Amino acid sequence: MTVLVETVGLTKVYKTEGGSRASEVKAVDGVDLSVSAGQALGLVGESGCGKTTLGRMLVKLVEPTAGRISVDGIDVAGTSGEALRQLRRTIQMIFQDPFSSLNPRLTVEQIVAEPLVVQKIGTRDERSRRVGELLELVGLSADHRGRLPADLSGGQRQRVGIARALALNPRILVLDEPVSALDVSIQAQILNVLKELQQRLDLTYILISHDLGVVRHVCDTVAVMYLGRIVEMGSRDEIFGAPGHPYTQALLSAIPRLRADPARPQIELAGDVVDSGVPPSGCVFRTRCWMARDICTTEVPALTVRAGMTHARACHFAPASSSEARGQ
Repeated sequence: MTVLVETVGLTKVYKTEGGSRASEVKAVDGVDLSVSAGQALGLVGESGCGKTTLGRMLVKLVEPTAGRISVDGIDVAGTSGEALRQLRRTIQMIFQDPFSSLNPRLTVEQIVAEPLVVQKIGTRDERSRRVGELLELVGLSADHRGRLPADLSGGQRQRVGIARALALNPRILVLDEPVSALDVSIQAQILNVLKELQQRLDLTYILISHDLGVVRHVCDTVAVMYLGRIVEMGSRDEIFGAPGHPYTQALLSAIPRLRADPARPQIELAGDVVDSGVPPSGCVFRTRCWMARDICTTEVPALTVRAGMTHARACHFAPASSSEARGQ
């Protein structure tokens, strides 16, 4: 399959006042990622793990400190001018808060047409027809054209955000917590819209979420992040059915309905949440891990598929199945 998104050694370092090494925070730390056409990849992990920063670097809203990003053959880091305009036509982002991401002074028609205006695509009449097509595509009617964001419900605002993201016919959408700001009763509707659009338009998704249920519903591949690094990656069935990395096991154990064996007890992690500004040496998860050994303090485990395993885990001692992890 054609690889549309690829990152190599992608790193983002934020510096606090003072500029010393001790005040540097690696939000994303050497991430290698490959996303094929038509794939729906879920990026999951705790708040602060770097998943949103990673997503924003893919669409050039955040500049990387090091590493390389390729989107459909475009070198993202080096884009400007016409190349940047082409990037915007290839990859778009749907944001978490559908209210703050929409200009409150513009009507729905103006918001959805804005990418076409910026890219100088079509006449006014052609843009108006395109807006109508997009609104219908996301389940809104022509009656919504003249409304302001404040006149819409949360679900309607997110549909407008989706329509705007689709205006340029992108091949890739980065979805940053697309339903977390919505009422639970509306979340399923928006997720179903996103699934239908992916199939209908042959889209590639990179879904950022802390909600494992959302990821399981939408994605076919899952990457688990911890302190800026991907610690496990595999198919949806592999991750949810046989998680190998201790951190993934702990995440899933907190949600019985998503566990392979709901009768198993929740895993209680030892230690405190790590300060991302001062990460542990070796394996970043070792201070909270029940399987940690001496090697974990000195050697960073590579994200590889080891003998007897079915998908990639960054762990020196990851078991071949989740049941082995707890000695059962």
